[in-house]
Amino acid sequence: MPLIELDTSCELADAGKRQALVGALSRLAAEGTGKPEQYVMACVRDKVAMTMAGEAGPCALVTIKAIGGLSRTVNQDLAGKITQMLQKELAIPGDRVYITFQELAATHWAWNGKAFG
Repeated sequence: MPLIELDTSCELADAGKRQALVGALSRLAAEGTGKPEQYVMACVRDKVAMTMAGEAGPCALVTIKAIGGLSRTVNQDLAGKITQMLQKELAIPGDRVYITFQELAATHWAWNGKAFG
């Protein structure tokens, strides 16, 4: 049930690199939240019109949503690992990455036609 979404101004022209990145994000979300990866959804959207600090250039917004599994410690760990990965894979400086975390009630998330709670 974790969802991790990446919106970036960077272009991922290589489909293999895009798939590797979305796979790495999926694994990070599963490991970080302690949830089975079979329930993780990961999305990557590139070439998004974005600015950071009023300027164009490489930047990213990562959104993580989950039912349970998020905490101050988990969020801090995920923030560090995701930022490091984006620096390495897309050359996005850490100060041009925002990451948001959202805990949802089980009644506000559905899968396979049914709400979790």
